[in-house]
Amino acid sequence: MVELTYPEVGATRHGPLPGGYHHLRHRYPMPAGCFEAAAEAVLSWRLHRAAGVRMRADAPRATEGVLVTAGLGVGPARIWGPCRVIWSEESPTLAGFGYGTLTGHPERGEEAFLVGRDDDGAVWFEVRAFSLPLSTDRCGTQNRANERIGARGPYFGARRPAASSSRQTRPRCPRNGSSRANIRASSPLGSPASAQATVFGMW
Repeated sequence: MVELTYPEVGATRHGPLPGGYHHLRHRYPMPAGCFEAAAEAVLSWRLHRAAGVRMRADAPRATEGVLVTAGLGVGPARIWGPCRVIWSEESPTLAGFGYGTLTGHPERGEEAFLVGRDDDGAVWFEVRAFSLPLSTDRCGTQNRANERIGARGPYFGARRPAASSSRQTRPRCPRNGSSRANIRASSPLGSPASAQATVFGMW
């Protein structure tokens, strides 16, 4: 079996993120009534694919133990990162998963994607990750860029904000039953690469 490349397995699920890594943790409000559709988008890889990330998974949903390889970039420049789903959650108030890096990934660490619904009905989406590049080449540079742009936030179908505006665009809820993914990444730079980085701190 391919080995995980870091010791703090499962740290994105409970407790503080471990020290010694780059951290990414952001939570964004979602429209009321959006929980079920957003949860399905996260667990079925639609969030990743709609952001332009190639996903090679051995199961249609993110459940514990599933192997998945994510690809960032275009053509020969695409970089692949093998991961394993470490944990998965699917309940009436919380849904999402965390996956960790395997041998062959250009970074080491763990990342989680969660959709939650509070007691008052408020819905939110959260990304949390800890990671380090295995080298200081373009992979490490991309990771730091991802973290900076990721701070601007992932959007479910949001329009790209104007360059002169500092106000965050309010996300829209993905519709169930659509033949196309209704989740798009908003990019402050307007390019496919930065759209990916908007969503992923580690990928």
